[in-house]
Amino acid sequence: MSSTQMETTCTPELLEDKSSAYKELVTKLKLVTQLRRAEAVLDYDRTIFMPEQAAEERGLQLAAMAEVIHEKATDKKIGELIEASLKDLDELSSGDISSSSYEEERKVLALSKKAFMKNEKIPTELAARKAKLGSESYGMWTKARAASDYSMFQPYLKDCFDIAMEVASAQRDSDDVPLYTQMLDEFETGMSAQRIDEIFATIQEALVPLISKVLGSSATPPSTEPLKGKFSVDKQQEMNEKIVSAIGFDKNFGRIDVSVHPFTTSFSPRDVRITSRFSEDEWYQGLAGSVHEAGHAMYEQNLGNSGLATDSALSMGVHESQSLFWERHVGLSKPFWTFATPLLKDAFGEDFNYSPEEVYGAANAVSKSFIRVEADELTYPLHVILRYTIEKEVIEGKLNVADVPTRWNSLMKELLDVDVEDDAKGCLQDVHWSMLAFGYFPTYLLGAACAAQLAHYCHIDIPDMDGDIAKGEFSKIKDWLTKKVHKHGSRYDSLDELLEDQVGEALNPEYFIKYLTDKYTDIYMC
Repeated sequence: MSSTQMETTCTPELLEDKSSAYKELVTKLKLVTQLRRAEAVLDYDRTIFMPEQAAEERGLQLAAMAEVIHEKATDKKIGELIEASLKDLDELSSGDISSSSYEEERKVLALSKKAFMKNEKIPTELAARKAKLGSESYGMWTKARAASDYSMFQPYLKDCFDIAMEVASAQRDSDDVPLYTQMLDEFETGMSAQRIDEIFATIQEALVPLISKVLGSSATPPSTEPLKGKFSVDKQQEMNEKIVSAIGFDKNFGRIDVSVHPFTTSFSPRDVRITSRFSEDEWYQGLAGSVHEAGHAMYEQNLGNSGLATDSALSMGVHESQSLFWERHVGLSKPFWTFATPLLKDAFGEDFNYSPEEVYGAANAVSKSFIRVEADELTYPLHVILRYTIEKEVIEGKLNVADVPTRWNSLMKELLDVDVEDDAKGCLQDVHWSMLAFGYFPTYLLGAACAAQLAHYCHIDIPDMDGDIAKGEFSKIKDWLTKKVHKHGSRYDSLDELLEDQVGEALNPEYFIKYLTDKYTDIYMC
């Protein structure tokens, strides 16, 4: 075979080489991607570094950026280029060239058309109002949370709900589509509200009696002494950086900062930032937050860098599965503490004289908590169901925004038998609603169920997974997740489709239920 023939055989056909429309479209789509990345830089700076008094000006900057992005993303030329590219693709596919040669381009066009149609339905003025409100409401949320005063945030939250519903109403294809269903599609593509309801009902039905059993009088709780004391924040940050680097977060392509609420932001696969928060009175929450966000970041760092929609995260449920895989199925596992306990002793000195088994028990202790991000993995699902219930009720017109604290406190009592002390420990604890992220909360529980299912299959494919974790060797696990999840980006239509293709079945909550049942009946000897 000649070198020319070999090159022809081995080099894939690119639609850009055959369609001038697609080539121009890709250029425009990549420009929008870079503008959104620049917007993310502004937003990250707003959260981490910006002076407090600059909030109003930053809101105007973000609104201006949002207006430019919206205009670029909804440029009628993009719609025309998508249709022209689809026509070129159909013509090429009907000829001698196999349509499978352009599978990647087909997916790019499908995702781009869906996004374009959704964006096109939002007036530029509405997009700017949404961005401006997001900045203002975030600033007021931080103040209201500090003051534990819901009344300060209430008018902003009402505006957030109103504008989010206005956006969803503009985007939906028919008035028959419920507003909340439309909002869910923003975060969990391809997953219907009905399917989510079924999954949540299965989990709740199993966990309510399990929690009662674990917290019952006949159970034997582990000691939480290893969590108590005074712990240098500087030492915690140093230790956490070692651990997140060990599991696979690459600081050459990111950084670690401190924020009120831990989060991850990606400006590209080459620049992914994570934040955590720390307390001198307790060390585990800072570590859990760091490992959790590192899981998100590793997903982002291992996506392709085409700047096109196919190389973006599939959904927030999939994203959350990656953070919870590392936080819980690695970071809360018994072998992890064989690896990590010596690092704790190095950080906190001779007074931290506990065995890996003792630290494992303490880190997995179950209690009824006010705060979602500090809740143990057994009670955490009920925190998600509470938020899911409230935002759905507001959007469906069944609950007034003014009554959110009362409804919150009532559900906390009903689901977890907890009496909420104040707004800061209640309805003001989460940042999401100030960011108009309605429909986001259910993805946390979908991610938890997905993580358990992935962990089950990872153990099958890596028989000595526990041994690797105990030795601090995480590369096989990270590579497995990259192969099964990261590299695919948004090339599947849903979380269910990804799991069906990669592990052989759609999302099945029974793995999550079995994991929690086996683990906590063992720890609590009940």
